[in-house]
Amino acid sequence: MTFERETRSATLLQSTGNLFADLGAPEGGEKFLPLLQTDTTCVERIVSHGSASPPGFWYDQPDDEWVMVVTGSAELAFDDDSRMSMRPGDWVTIPAHCRHRVESTAPDTVWLAVHVRHLPATVSCA
Repeated sequence: MTFERETRSATLLQSTGNLFADLGAPEGGEKFLPLLQTDTTCVERIVSHGSASPPGFWYDQPDDEWVMVVTGSAELAFDDDSRMSMRPGDWVTIPAHCRHRVESTAPDTVWLAVHVRHLPATVSCA
């Protein structure tokens, strides 16, 4: 299983693209592509090829994360023993430090993830 995170300078991120371009070969891993990066927000595309978090591994992230399954399917597990099955269009907001893991994904699952860091200021989309 491979986990590949593409890194790009915030000033070099593309301003246009296609969410389904260059999904990569199905090899049982995940590929991360940042789409937008600011001081407080990161939007990334994640492509999962039938992957899962390693045994015993839990994400414990410092930022809130909003994640949606665009294509494919996935199952998330949370530290409180709850589980969530996700299909295309399903989304969830995972608060900072909410321990979670990916139990399984279908081949060619495409996610859209938004990571939000809290600062003293309030940001509005309006």
